[in-house]
Amino acid sequence: MPAPTDSNHLLIREKMEALIRRKQAEITQGLESVDTVKFHADTWERGNDGGGGTSMVISNGSTFEKGGVNVSVVYGNLTPTAILAMKNDHADLKLPVDPETGLPVTEGVKFFACGLSMVIHPKNPHCPTTHLNYRYFETWNPDGTPQSWWFGGGADLTPFYLYEEDAVLFHTNHKNALDKHDTSLYPRFKAWADKYYLIVHRGETRGIGGTFFDDYNEKDPEEILKIVEDSFDAFLPSYLPIIKKRKDLPYTPEEEKWQLIRRGRYVEYNLIYDRGTQFGLRTPGSRVESILMTLPEHVSWVYNHHPAPGSREAKLLEVTTKPREWAQ
Repeated sequence: MPAPTDSNHLLIREKMEALIRRKQAEITQGLESVDTVKFHADTWERGNDGGGGTSMVISNGSTFEKGGVNVSVVYGNLTPTAILAMKNDHADLKLPVDPETGLPVTEGVKFFACGLSMVIHPKNPHCPTTHLNYRYFETWNPDGTPQSWWFGGGADLTPFYLYEEDAVLFHTNHKNALDKHDTSLYPRFKAWADKYYLIVHRGETRGIGGTFFDDYNEKDPEEILKIVEDSFDAFLPSYLPIIKKRKDLPYTPEEEKWQLIRRGRYVEYNLIYDRGTQFGLRTPGSRVESILMTLPEHVSWVYNHHPAPGSREAKLLEVTTKPREWAQ
């Protein structure tokens, strides 16, 4: 699909920025309702590179050990090196060339990116970690005309102990949000998530999935923006009931040890495979502290660890090696 016209192109990015700022406030307030501590704001700027963001961080609560709900709005120039690296994931991104020499334009292309990225690590091993990210990206040609644009994102659940009703709730709510627009979206985005969240070197997914999409510009940008908004709205009703039900369950030192081991899988995925982490770290002037906020405070790696056959831990591994259909 061609890039939006100039007027629409400006309008979409302004609407997306307003949406993520509004959802940041809604999500943090919702999460605070089930904890004894509040989020605190950490606002940052990219200096001469353009833009900045606000990281809303929570830690050491009775419910959440660590978490962040981050908004970033950044713009500037992508270098040719950054463009070439990103083209592996984003086919629409073009490397501009000088029409006279045929060589790459050394200043790269102008870009705008905004998004909300969230990771929440609960304290209780019976409460699942969750991740959500929705973003918008666009570039311009040297003459100022739009070049490429896309939306991306999704939400997923990473339990340490499998409660099937929790998986059904999370997936069904997100399916219902997408079905409002196109019933083909959830099956596609669910399968995409199962593939995307695969820890290839382990042969297992980091959790029980959810939804994921990227480079998405197949519909009118206004419609995609509404898809993103409805997906945002599906999150709190999908997660808060789980937390309320599980946060005060008793747990053993052995269950906590398993939680730390599974967090190790989360770290491996985020540092090796996650596109958002990779994009953030190679974006000029990015803020490393906000990008690596996704990592848990406490984590463990145990050499050659295998859960006992038939155990609840082994049951979790079954659904991470053979993804299931959860939505009803």
